[in-house]
Amino acid sequence: MQVPFNTEARSVSLLEARSLFFGRGELPAALLDNNVLRSWERCRQAGLDPARKGGGEPDQRVVAEARERNRTLLSHAQPVLEHLFEQIRNSHSMVVLADSRGMLLQSYGDPDFLCQAEQVALRPGANWHESERGTNAIGTALAERNAVNVFGSEHFFEGNAFLTCSAAPIQDAQGRLMGVLDISSDYRAYQRHSLGLVKMSSRIIEKRLFESEFAHQGLIGFHIRPDHVGSLCEAMLAIGPDGDLLGADQSALELLGLRREDLPRRHYSMLFDVPLGTLIDRARRDPSSLIAIGGRNGERFYARLRGNVTALTGNASPILLDARGERVGKIVKPEPAAVPPADRPRLTLKFLSTGDERLQAAIDKATRILGRDIPILVQGESGAGKEMFAKAFHNSGPRAQGPFVALNCAAIPETLIESELFGYSGGAFTGARKEGAVGKIQQAHGGTLFLDEIGDMPLSLQARLLRVLQERCVTPLGTNKSIPVDITLVCATHRKLKEEVARGGFREDLYYRLNGLCINLPSLRERSDIGSLIEKLLREEAGPDRKVQVSGRVMDAFLRYRWPGNIRQLSNVIKVAIALLDEGEDLIETWHLPDDVFEEIDMLSAGASPAPAGVAAVRALEVAEAPAAGANAFGRLEEIERDMIQRTLEAESGNISAAARRLGISRNTLYRKLGRF
Repeated sequence: MQVPFNTEARSVSLLEARSLFFGRGELPAALLDNNVLRSWERCRQAGLDPARKGGGEPDQRVVAEARERNRTLLSHAQPVLEHLFEQIRNSHSMVVLADSRGMLLQSYGDPDFLCQAEQVALRPGANWHESERGTNAIGTALAERNAVNVFGSEHFFEGNAFLTCSAAPIQDAQGRLMGVLDISSDYRAYQRHSLGLVKMSSRIIEKRLFESEFAHQGLIGFHIRPDHVGSLCEAMLAIGPDGDLLGADQSALELLGLRREDLPRRHYSMLFDVPLGTLIDRARRDPSSLIAIGGRNGERFYARLRGNVTALTGNASPILLDARGERVGKIVKPEPAAVPPADRPRLTLKFLSTGDERLQAAIDKATRILGRDIPILVQGESGAGKEMFAKAFHNSGPRAQGPFVALNCAAIPETLIESELFGYSGGAFTGARKEGAVGKIQQAHGGTLFLDEIGDMPLSLQARLLRVLQERCVTPLGTNKSIPVDITLVCATHRKLKEEVARGGFREDLYYRLNGLCINLPSLRERSDIGSLIEKLLREEAGPDRKVQVSGRVMDAFLRYRWPGNIRQLSNVIKVAIALLDEGEDLIETWHLPDDVFEEIDMLSAGASPAPAGVAAVRALEVAEAPAAGANAFGRLEEIERDMIQRTLEAESGNISAAARRLGISRNTLYRKLGRF
C-alpha cells in the first residue's frame, strides 16, 4: 500500500533546508534531493537572487521562431502532449513542452491553474532555463539531463514555491538533447505518479523520433524479457544494408554496454550470435514473431526485426577486426553463381485446391470475379495462408503478368507506412533519398496491390487510401502532382473489421469500399485436407528427385495437433524435419520434428505405435529431473541417464541421429543433454 505524500510535513522540512542554505550557508544534504541541491549551488554561484520575481509578456515573434526551429520535436510530441493532458485533466495541472534552451513551446492545462501559472510566466514564449528561473523542473532536467521532481520551496525563486513540477528530458536518435516534457501543478495537488507519467511520455516521443530518423532502415527491437519487445521498455538498433550500426537508443546502449561514440566501429555481427540473415528471414516469414539471440558477453535477448526489411540484403559481408577487436574493414565476397529456380508448379487458385470444402468454396467465389474490378477482403487467423491466397488470385487472372506488390501494415512503423504506400519526392522529409521513392501503390500499377493486416492501418492513412481508391490517383509526399494508377486491390486481416468499425478503430466508408468480396479462410485445424496438404509440402520441399514421407505415427499426430501457427507453422515444421533427415533417410519420425512441436506431438502420438527401445526409461528420467525429487535421488537418476546415453552412443558408433531414434528423443534434446553432462 502506497503511503500518502504529506505536503505539510514536506513544506516544513523545506523551510528548514532554505534556512540552512540561504541563512547559514550550510548544505542541507539530508533534506534535499541531490538534483535539487546541485541546482541550488549552481544558482548561487551564478549570483541569482532567490527573492527575484519572474514575469513579463513573451515575444510572439520569438515563440514563432522557436516553434519553427523545433518543428520536428513538435510534430512528434504534439499527439503525446494531448494524450498526456487527457490523463491529468481536472487535476489543477498543466502539461508543458520546452526546447533544449528552456523556451516553452506548447502547453495544455486546466483553466483555473493556467491563471495561476500566468502570474509566474509559465506559458509559451517564456524561458525556464536555470539561468533565467533558478531551480525548476524544466531547467534542472536540462542541466542534469535526467528526470527530476521539484516540489514547492525546492524552487530557487520564492515566487515559484506554490508549484510542484515533474519533468523529463527528450533526446533525439543521436542522443542530442531536444527538449523537456513537464507536468506542473499547485504543490497542494501533488501526485506521486506525475514523474512516472512524464518519463513514460518522453520515452514515447524519443521512440517516435528514433523510428522517424531511421524510417527507411531496418530496426531491431530487443530486450532480455520477451514481453518487453514492442513496448516502451524495448531497446532499439538501426541497421544498414550491410549490418552496419546506424543508431542505437539509450536502452540499447545500456543493455549492450556500449558508448554512443563506439557505434561507428561496431557491426551487427560483433554484438549478436544469430546471423542477420536469420533475423531477415524470420521477419519476412512472420513479422510479429520473436527470435532468441545471444549477446557476445553471454546475455540472452529476444528480438524482432521490423522497419524497412526490404532495404536489408541479409547478406552482410564478414568484418575484418584488428588485434583489439576494432572494425577495420570488410571482406568482399564474390557473387555466387546463379542457380536456376526449382521446377515448381505456378501458385494459382487451382493449385490451392486440395479437397477441403470451405477452402474450395472460397476458391470458387474468387474464380468467379477474376478480371472484374471488385476488391477482395481475405479474413483468417495469422498463418492461415492469406498472402498465398492473394498471390494465387493474382496469378490466376488477366493481371498475372503484372506486378504483385505486398505491404504488411502491421510490420512497419506508422511513420513509414505513409511513405512506403504513397511514395515521396526527393527532399520531402529529413532522411529522404535525394531521388525520392516510388510508393507501393504506384509500383502495383497494372497488377495487384496486397495490403496485409489492413486492420492495423492508422486512421489518418485510411482516409488517404480511400481517396486513392475513389479517384484512382496517388499523390506522393512532398508534391501536389497526382499520378493515375490501375490496380486490383486485395486486403487481408486477422481482425474482425466490423467490430473495429463499431468501436471506431476503422473507417466505415473504407470498410465497405474494401469489402467487395469477403473470403474467410479456415484455420488449419478446421480443414479436412491436412493429409493432402502435407504431401504437397513434402514434394515442394524435398524436390522432384526425392520421395519423403511421414510415418503413420507422425501423420496421426499431425491430424490431431492444434496447429496454432496454421499453414505457416506446418510448412516450417516440414522444412525442419526434412533438414534433420540423415543421408538415405526418407521417413519423418517424431524425433525429426522441432522440440516444441515434438513434445506436444509425442504426447498426442503416445500409444499409436510401439515406442523405440529406451524411450520409457528416458522419459521417466526426464520426469525425475523435476525439483521435487531429493538431491540424492536426482544425482543417482542423472548418473543412470548419462550412462544410458553413453552406452547407446557407443552402440551406434557415435551416430547422434541413430542414438536419438533408439532413445526415442529428438536430436536437439540429445544435444542438450550431452551439453549438460
